[in-house]
Amino acid sequence: MTTTIRILDAAQARTAIPDLCETLSDCINGGASLGFMLPFAPKDGEAYWGDIADQVEKGGIILGVAEVEGRVVGTAQVGLVARPNQPHRGDLMKLLVHRSARGLGLSRKLMAAVEEEAASRGRTLLVLDTATGSEAEKIYPRFGWQRVGVIPDYALWPQGGFCDTTIFYKRIG
Repeated sequence: MTTTIRILDAAQARTAIPDLCETLSDCINGGASLGFMLPFAPKDGEAYWGDIADQVEKGGIILGVAEVEGRVVGTAQVGLVARPNQPHRGDLMKLLVHRSARGLGLSRKLMAAVEEEAASRGRTLLVLDTATGSEAEKIYPRFGWQRVGVIPDYALWPQGGFCDTTIFYKRIG
């Protein structure tokens, strides 16, 4: 099985939109709190990924992907647009791995790739938030991220009901 991790430019991001939509849909339908509500079909992610590609083109987002046998099955994004007093900081936006590709170490590889790319673009600090009690929350400490705390009732689960969020940070570069 061939796996590849790549940082995409805007044209590559636009080409990958169908696979990115499928991965996003799979994660949401698997219960991940990612800013979207159920029901969620792959086509429902097209506008979101189009916006991400536009931001990649403007230099505001790093888009990393994981491919298995040439098909995108995972992604991580880092937002780089910052206020004048935060040129050193980036925001990890989403780390997604299709349920069919979990257990292959893709999350760790994706995180390493986007962290390295963020450092090469002058970032020394990354922050993220993730649903408290989720599988995602458990992996970040294993990748060297430091837990800051929990904000109650921060968002909704895709099926409804309040969801707390846990804040993490990591120094890079």
